[in-house]
Amino acid sequence: MCALVHYQDLRWFGARGRGGVAERDTPRRLAIVAAARDLLEREGAEALTMRRLGQALGIRAPSLYKHFPNKQAVEVALIEAGFRESAEAFEAALGAGQESLAALAAAYRGFALAHPHLYRLMTERPLPRDQMTPGVEQRTAAPLLRLAGDVPRARAVWGFAHGLVMLEINGRFPPMADVDAAWRAGVDAFTASRPAVNPESAPSLPSDTDSHTGDPS
Repeated sequence: MCALVHYQDLRWFGARGRGGVAERDTPRRLAIVAAARDLLEREGAEALTMRRLGQALGIRAPSLYKHFPNKQAVEVALIEAGFRESAEAFEAALGAGQESLAALAAAYRGFALAHPHLYRLMTERPLPRDQMTPGVEQRTAAPLLRLAGDVPRARAVWGFAHGLVMLEINGRFPPMADVDAAWRAGVDAFTASRPAVNPESAPSLPSDTDSHTGDPS
């Protein structure tokens, strides 16, 4: 759902390897990303360094730079993996005959709680859109945009879901708090206020634009 922060101002670029040729999904790159994911999931973003990554793979850190120019490039690969996995979860939730905001919210919450360190990496910093594969972020946001009916409402729903799940991840609720009830209350409120939308006239995903200027107020 992160696409909704700057949904109408996106500019998409493919990540390129040396020589301007797309360099993705080689066996070595996949192994590096898998090791980085394991390190991230177990110890958090602070532990993700090129030195630690090299140790995990049994290679010297300089060898990593043949496949990733810097740590940020590894993080971008992890963020993209997170977007793809969350998009699959959202699509599966809505493809099971439950075209409802409650089903989507449950999938969003489930992904974030299952992968808290990855979720933080995806959401706590400015998104490196200029380094990401075109369409990855849009695919993740599409189910919510379809259900919400328009971009402002979709952003509002995303803000609710992100805020609530971060409170859960950070352990900010009292021990006996009924967090499920809080989710239901928020989802019910958004569902009740949603205007009727004809699926054939639902908002479409924006195409490439000339610039990225930030979230319009």
